[in-house]
Amino acid sequence: MPASTRKSLRVAVLADSDTRWKWGSLTANRISPSESSNTDIRESGLRLDGYLLRGRATPTARQLEEVGVRADSLREVTAVEFLRAMERERYDVLVLALVGGAVQAVLHGLARLWDGQAERPVVVTGYVGVVYEKLADGLLLRHGADLVLANSRQDADRFRDVYEGVGADASSVTEVALPFLGGDTYRKNDDPYTVVFAAQPSVPESRKDRTYLLDRLIAHARLHPDREVLLKLRSKPGEHTTHIEELPYQKLAQKADLPANFRLVYGHMGEVLDRTDLLVTISSTAALESLHRRIPTVVLSDLGVRESLGNHHFVGSGCLASWDQLDAGHQPAPDPAWVARQGVAADGSYETAFDEARARIAGLLAVPGLPPLTPYYTPVTAPGYLPGILARHHLAPDGSPLPGAPAADREPSPVRQIVRRAARGAYRHGVQRVAPVIRRMGEL
Repeated sequence: MPASTRKSLRVAVLADSDTRWKWGSLTANRISPSESSNTDIRESGLRLDGYLLRGRATPTARQLEEVGVRADSLREVTAVEFLRAMERERYDVLVLALVGGAVQAVLHGLARLWDGQAERPVVVTGYVGVVYEKLADGLLLRHGADLVLANSRQDADRFRDVYEGVGADASSVTEVALPFLGGDTYRKNDDPYTVVFAAQPSVPESRKDRTYLLDRLIAHARLHPDREVLLKLRSKPGEHTTHIEELPYQKLAQKADLPANFRLVYGHMGEVLDRTDLLVTISSTAALESLHRRIPTVVLSDLGVRESLGNHHFVGSGCLASWDQLDAGHQPAPDPAWVARQGVAADGSYETAFDEARARIAGLLAVPGLPPLTPYYTPVTAPGYLPGILARHHLAPDGSPLPGAPAADREPSPVRQIVRRAARGAYRHGVQRVAPVIRRMGEL
């Protein structure tokens, strides 16, 4: 049925963490052919069903609430359970907001499920933020979707180069922007000058480096008592996000003497940016949100400019600086050409950033029958790699469920749900409490 005659669009989002749920649900709304850039699902005319892939980073109720996106339904599933749900449900668009290996597994499962069917949903995937590592690996694991979204012109060019370089079809690459950009353009107000450090779960990793950053942030607060200095945290102890956090800043801060103008804060990044006069980070996507709003933004160089930190992505941005420079009053000046290539859309072009994706999806929805999903990786092209990826999600090399895969024809019993929550809590405790102790013992 042509998109113009649809009463509503049915969209499913499969996500495996709080940040990917945020990206996937907002992307679902941004790329809806029937809407423009409205980000309120409840007012968009979409029916949005959310599926949370069960794993170490499955978001908690608090994390979902913080994201602020409401779905018409939301349930936790394994990959096999999701595939079986797709047998029963009919959707127009399916957004896979997952790590690369999970995307590949689900694509193969869906390819088998829809083999020979006249109609199927349009399948969309992409990245939640800056792509600074595992470019070829992550991209090829996402190949096979109808649309692979690139958050910037630079990413779109790099994505096409990778696909064409291995002889894969690159027509799926579609340039958009990050779906959660927004907010008012920065204007200094009468409130105290506010410096915000956007923390990241896994960058940097070591206790030494994380303690250094915390100490410098506290020192900046002491040096500038007229400023409000905020440490913006991603998750509370015991919660996980896209990356594992073994040494939460909350724990490190417990041992520090914090000045009165220093605070730890949680909450929606956009709301924190509403009162920010200077955003400081190592390589967080929050830097792009800040640049979109023209807020002065610094990417720290104190620990070096290195691929392992991700701040190498900001070479040429004009945003790299050290705490010594910030303490002395440095004001960053972003390079306009660099910003324009990063999908930041600070020039007002954000309203049209999703037009191409909407048009492509509308065109695919109008086609009587879409071609089969054809991922680049197959048992022929990657016989030593693909089976292992599929097996992690209880799928055989042909995309079928392996024997013993969890059934999806019934909800887990209350006892089983309690056991699952307890096991996940134990895992998170082990990562944040036990693992660091074992590591320190090994260094003795």
